[in-house]
Amino acid sequence: MLLRGQNIHLRALEPDDVEVMYRWENDPAVWGVSGTVAPFSREILRTFIEQQQYDIWRTHQLRLVIALNGDDSAVGAVDLFDFDPLNRRAGVGVLVVDEERGRGRASEALMLLVEYARDVLMLNQLYCDIDTDNAACRALFAGCGFEECGVRRRWRLGADGWHDVVMLQRLF
Repeated sequence: MLLRGQNIHLRALEPDDVEVMYRWENDPAVWGVSGTVAPFSREILRTFIEQQQYDIWRTHQLRLVIALNGDDSAVGAVDLFDFDPLNRRAGVGVLVVDEERGRGRASEALMLLVEYARDVLMLNQLYCDIDTDNAACRALFAGCGFEECGVRRRWRLGADGWHDVVMLQRLF
């Protein structure tokens, strides 16, 4: 299975991705949804990339870079995390850089990841939690076949107070 869409493709992390990951992981604007509370060093990120050589069955996570088909430039990432091989499920995360938002990159990447999870990993489901007030992200996941299945009240604490999150699932 080739993880290539019309405009983007998903690829494995490369050692050269340390700098772009350093920018992404150390952006406080995304810390709330990623669960990050402190900056990452380049060395920690190098180690993370090295560990990605192992498959998801061993590490229980997988990060793939969203790259443009024309020049392979990294415009984001998709993650499978909390991989549960017994129950065949994983959490999903998507990040697209600001300048590439609104161009369909996230939906194309998410659909490629869904196909990979279903056809290669043979998962039963994917899931995610999204702040209830994040309409764009909720629309993205709904457009890729995820269904809302509940709300967790006061689930995430942000700088502006408590946030409710909606739970979404994509069953195969």
